[in-house]
Amino acid sequence: MAIERYREIIKSIVEKHSRCDCEDREVETQIAFDIERDRYLMFHVGWRGEKRVYGCVIHIEIKEGKIWIQRDGTEEGIANELIESGVPKSDIVLGYRSPYMRKFTELAVG
Repeated sequence: MAIERYREIIKSIVEKHSRCDCEDREVETQIAFDIERDRYLMFHVGWRGEKRVYGCVIHIEIKEGKIWIQRDGTEEGIANELIESGVPKSDIVLGYRSPYMRKFTELAVG
């Protein structure tokens, strides 16, 4: 599958998750796409009372033709959504798993 197609699939998935119906008006969901370096992020920024909220929910990269999921804070699972969108399992790497543990998945090891 062409890298350009992967970019479109990833952007679509991240944008979908960024549109969640959050009731918390003090916390903003932001997305950042670096197409030149193939990095795609979604994170939360804001406050809950006196507590700072800042954290990455989704971090995906395309490296050497494979989609690397570096952070997946979704319930559905980014890998599942990629597979449903037609990305072969052999092109998906769970970067948040240790290299040793990746060999026990049905996905690429790196």
